[in-house]
Amino acid sequence: MTEEEIFLTQEGRRRLEEELEYLRTVRRAEVAERIRAAKEGGDIMENVAYDYAKEEQAFVEGRIQALETMLKKATIIEGGSTDTVELGTCVTVMEQGGETLETYQIVGSVEADPRRGRISNESPMGKALLGHRVGDRVAVSTPEGVLHFQIISIK
Repeated sequence: MTEEEIFLTQEGRRRLEEELEYLRTVRRAEVAERIRAAKEGGDIMENVAYDYAKEEQAFVEGRIQALETMLKKATIIEGGSTDTVELGTCVTVMEQGGETLETYQIVGSVEADPRRGRISNESPMGKALLGHRVGDRVAVSTPEGVLHFQIISIK
């Protein structure tokens, strides 16, 4: 994991803490039980169940370490401003020539989920919107070309 700062909403922090607790208390125990059961199955040198359980253990331990690092480096974002687009704010935009409004919450990359309207501050759209105000027009570079949006509201 890189040394860059991790931005999280309170909700995002809570979800990561819940996942970490689940991995520590439930998944670790489940994997340990699988390893124990596989060892009882005989020779571990050619034991597929044992190999799979050890791989799963490595994944779980790796995810625990990643979550601990993310939470340690996390900066909680609030989204208090409604004057300019910043981390944590919800912004409604309309594509130039379009009639459909789209609303996005600007979040850190860890929480990004475009299907739920949560876009990363590092994404082309997120970068283009940051620092702008209601009424501003922004250009967003996409693989299909440059798209233009107008900011309708900020919450």
